[in-house]
Amino acid sequence: MPNGKSSGKHCQLLFSEAIAQPKTMAAQATPLCPTPSPADPSTLEATDRILQEIASVERRLEAMDLKITDVTVASSSIRAVIAGFRETANALDQRLTAVENQVAVLPDQEAELRSLRAKITDLEDRSRRDNVRFFGIPEQKEGSDIKSFLKTLLSDLLGIELSPLPEFQRVHRIGPLHKATPTNHALS
Repeated sequence: MPNGKSSGKHCQLLFSEAIAQPKTMAAQATPLCPTPSPADPSTLEATDRILQEIASVERRLEAMDLKITDVTVASSSIRAVIAGFRETANALDQRLTAVENQVAVLPDQEAELRSLRAKITDLEDRSRRDNVRFFGIPEQKEGSDIKSFLKTLLSDLLGIELSPLPEFQRVHRIGPLHKATPTNHALS
């Protein structure tokens, strides 16, 4: 048998190989190294190294366990945040659907509103007590400003200076535009 030191190195190499390839070493069925005596210093050194490696592996496993625990806690809080986002997204989706349904009705409501406003304006115009009609005014004679034209016409027809000039709420022609016949003007 060679001296104890070389035998210890040989055992250490064989032990490292056994850890790396346990099935291969078990298949060979040969002892890793000759059985040294328990008091052999190389055996004690090898045992100490093995124990140190085991302790190192245990420390690394404990550190990994702590990291895994941290990752588990972090993933749980991430899941909670994602669940909150899902709830918010669902609520927003419901609100968006409700708004889209309301917006879809708006064009019809706007058209109805325009129609009702036109009817109200027409009814107000027809129901006024202070309406004044002028007959025999040729069309297109008033130009673009009917209110000013009628104020001047009233002063001329009555032969007096109107001070202050009357205020008209509305001035418009009644009836279709004809070239030959004069139309009526209604004042309010």
